[in-house]
Amino acid sequence: MAWSIAEVARMSGVTSRTLRHYDEVGLLPPAWVGGNGYRYYEEGELLRLQQILVMRELGLGLVEIGAVLAEQVDRVEALRAHHLRLMAERDRLDTLVRTVARTIAELEEAKGMDDMTKINRPENLFEGFDGTRQSDEARERWPQAWEQSRQVIETLTAEDMEQWQREVTAQMIRIAEFMAAGTPVADPAVQAEIDAHYRGVCRFWTPNATAYKGVGQTYVEDPQFRQNFDKIAEGLAVYQRDAMVAYADSRLS
Repeated sequence: MAWSIAEVARMSGVTSRTLRHYDEVGLLPPAWVGGNGYRYYEEGELLRLQQILVMRELGLGLVEIGAVLAEQVDRVEALRAHHLRLMAERDRLDTLVRTVARTIAELEEAKGMDDMTKINRPENLFEGFDGTRQSDEARERWPQAWEQSRQVIETLTAEDMEQWQREVTAQMIRIAEFMAAGTPVADPAVQAEIDAHYRGVCRFWTPNATAYKGVGQTYVEDPQFRQNFDKIAEGLAVYQRDAMVAYADSRLS
């Protein structure tokens, strides 16, 4: 039995564009291409796609995934190895869930208090986060921007990085609160947060309107990015994307 690219996209949650990209880089060729130019996939390709997605969830880049797939012989043994890594990742995510829940509880308990007294232990804000994932994604999708960002990051001290991480975490929570309250993405308060987000991005590289919209779309389409946002609040990736589109249309176009 064979499935069209549209059917595989629907089943897997991977966009057709991503599947075509996997074909172009030799990671996931279709079983065959029809006379109409459509790609078709059979069971072997679906199993290979499952492996790719598992390794993406584990933080591997496309080049690394290609190397793993080229070297492996026994599919069951490969899946066993992935299973062990997934269990380790499950433990990390459990820690991350506790981290975010603790932060929300502390912020709710301390509403109205001075900002410096809201968080009992600032280092707890970052327990369970894996900062290498976003870096790997950026390197693959925007290599020139990634190189510019890398050069900037190399100039930052550990204290600078900690402060930046605190700001990003706090901003995600604030935007999630707007979403929970049903605030429209074009609302001035939401757009003020997105302006701060854009200026934060510009510390590392300066996207135009199209590129900034592309970043927002990546938050939604890429499973790892979307998961990172939705760990804070379900639907946050889509809400953030829509707010970024509104910002790009009104401020960057």
